[in-house]
Amino acid sequence: MGTPDFAVPSLQALLDREDEVVGVVAQPDKPSGRRMVLHAPPVKKCASAHQVPVFQPHKIRAAETLAHLREWQPDLIIVAAYGRILPRPILDLPPYGCINVHASLLPKYRGAAPIQWAIARGETHSGVTIMNISEQMDAGDILLQTQVELVDNETGGSLHDKLAILGAQVLVEALALFKQGKLSASPQNEEAVSYAPMLKKEDGQIDWTQDAVSLEQGIRAFHPWPSAYTYLAGKRLKILGARVGKENVFAHSVPAVPGSVIGIEASHLSIATGKDCLHISTVQLEGKKTLPISEFLKGRNIVLGLRLGI
Repeated sequence: MGTPDFAVPSLQALLDREDEVVGVVAQPDKPSGRRMVLHAPPVKKCASAHQVPVFQPHKIRAAETLAHLREWQPDLIIVAAYGRILPRPILDLPPYGCINVHASLLPKYRGAAPIQWAIARGETHSGVTIMNISEQMDAGDILLQTQVELVDNETGGSLHDKLAILGAQVLVEALALFKQGKLSASPQNEEAVSYAPMLKKEDGQIDWTQDAVSLEQGIRAFHPWPSAYTYLAGKRLKILGARVGKENVFAHSVPAVPGSVIGIEASHLSIATGKDCLHISTVQLEGKKTLPISEFLKGRNIVLGLRLGI
């Protein structure tokens, strides 16, 4: 059971094994683009390419959903970013239970967006957890974990791709240990639980009163979606590349009001924040293409003291 790109390596790893994948469950096709054309989710495309039956229920708790799954008679259900909490009748259906591939080091970052929030909150490590599924969100016992170190320029996109591949590898390892009777379950430490709520477009809006370190982390975390953004003359301005400036912003010739331009260089704009400043190097103005600051500044009246934001 899975839907987006993250789940595809795990499905492919299962298809490459000796055990039969009797069926795949994915979210329904969704409309996108200007013409709102229906598009199949990545997991469905992968399954269909291997002639594996695909089921796309609109309601996971419907009686016909359970009936359909019963026809497949699964021994084990594996979930990777399916997007729905499974009800008890489905959890009880397979003799060997249901396990999940989760993109965090549980009990940290239970929820829908563990990859992005780990970066946004300044974690130095992330990873993958294979866990038993319970009726509570991401609260089941841990079966296997593997961690990775986050590099300095880690983005939500780069970490997503790493953990998708790692998730497939750890899943295969867990299944091998399970067959050998060497896979044991450990309860999660409830005192160490943190959450990673579903991302909203508004999460990317920059609050310039925050410190520069937090803002830089958010810029990387929310790339490619929802993207960190501010406003310039009423138009949305995505910030796609930035680094923290440690110089004393109060030494500049203009007041260091959060969100104001305090330095203009060929390679970057320096923007005052709640603490230190942010050197912006790559941007995208609403309706325009992505540009380095050197190109963005051409033909625009960006002056010291100009304030970004609403």
